[in-house]
Amino acid sequence: MLNQLQHLGKVTLGFFERLGRGHIFLVQVLAAIPGLFLRPRLIIAQIFSIGVLSLSIILVSGLFIGMVLGLQGYNTLVNFGATESLGAVVSLSLVRELGPVLTSLLFAGRAGSALTAEIGLMKATEQLSGMEMMAVNPIKRVIAPRFLGGIIAMPILAIIFSAVGILGGYFLVVEVLGVDAGSFWSQMQDKTDLIADVMNGVIKSIVFGIVVTWIAVFEGYDCVPTAEGVSRATTKTVVHASLATLALDFLLTALMFSDI
Repeated sequence: MLNQLQHLGKVTLGFFERLGRGHIFLVQVLAAIPGLFLRPRLIIAQIFSIGVLSLSIILVSGLFIGMVLGLQGYNTLVNFGATESLGAVVSLSLVRELGPVLTSLLFAGRAGSALTAEIGLMKATEQLSGMEMMAVNPIKRVIAPRFLGGIIAMPILAIIFSAVGILGGYFLVVEVLGVDAGSFWSQMQDKTDLIADVMNGVIKSIVFGIVVTWIAVFEGYDCVPTAEGVSRATTKTVVHASLATLALDFLLTALMFSDI
């Protein structure tokens, strides 16, 4: 019993110690961001690496998610004679929830794991230590550009995901199932509010981008500098970022779209 309590205490203290190091790391990264605007090419390169190279999976996933939403919504609403509301169903589902959340999960799996592996390998091969020996701060040169690039890329990818999803839903519902196109677009425009729905979805995606990118760069920077340590850090990034996304989605939804 005593050994179990000791183990529980050790795990708890280790969790809070790592959480504290993560927040100190975040403060250091945020302090390094203003200097990046003097070297915009670093930011642009990371936006390309993180955002543009993730476009393929975002486009394909958004298209099929929109088509699935349209099909499921049609199969449900046709029984009530309310197929004209499909535009609102598809758009609200995407801009409020599925767009930001699924984009964040895909972002964590593709870009987040790549960031962790890249930084972890740089640490394992002592590239970061070499920068410090040359009086180059690795947080300013390596971490901060990737952190800012992820924050910028995430909401753009979420917007693209939602837009492609709406087009996918339109194609299936209107072109394949024969629902009136005017009803689809008019209901979508009437029921989707720019501030309450679209902007709140963008805010969600920005929050997810900050948290997921923070987890990714911290896990890479803090990993054990071995092949096994890098692989464990990459796994932790995907798991922790996915759980954080789902938990934050509940909290943000409760604050934005309910009276709780």
